[in-house]
Amino acid sequence: MAIIDKDEGNKVTSDINVTPMVDVMLVLLIIFMVVTPLMQPHGPPVDMAKSRNPVTMPDAGKDDSIIVGVSRDGTIYLGSDRITMDELAVKVKDKLDRRLDKLVFVKTDAHARYGVVVEVVDSIRSASVDEVGLLTEQDRHVIPPSPHSDAHQEI
Repeated sequence: MAIIDKDEGNKVTSDINVTPMVDVMLVLLIIFMVVTPLMQPHGPPVDMAKSRNPVTMPDAGKDDSIIVGVSRDGTIYLGSDRITMDELAVKVKDKLDRRLDKLVFVKTDAHARYGVVVEVVDSIRSASVDEVGLLTEQDRHVIPPSPHSDAHQEI
């Protein structure tokens, strides 16, 4: 019987095991694929008006919130669906039938015609809406006041 002397303990392998790295990359890819659609803004992409004293409206960010948008050219959106002024009241009323809170948010472009925005709000009000929230962006040039102070500081 021959004895084979294997000197495997002294060999150094320089291969990189990429399997754990590929596993981690696939998990990250799946996470980003799931999270990315959730980060999309509701309603049409508009350049909203800036406000120095905005009121926080946390309900506007919910998935089931009703957002009516008015673009710069006067196009009206319900969520991300393009609709006409005649359809607005009926579709808003249909969405509010199954809800207890009758709250609709209006997201308009800063350069949209005022008359169109008034017509949209009037049409929403005719659909038995209790509250209409006007969405704006906070002006980044003003530091928000502290709860105990009435003064604003310019940056």
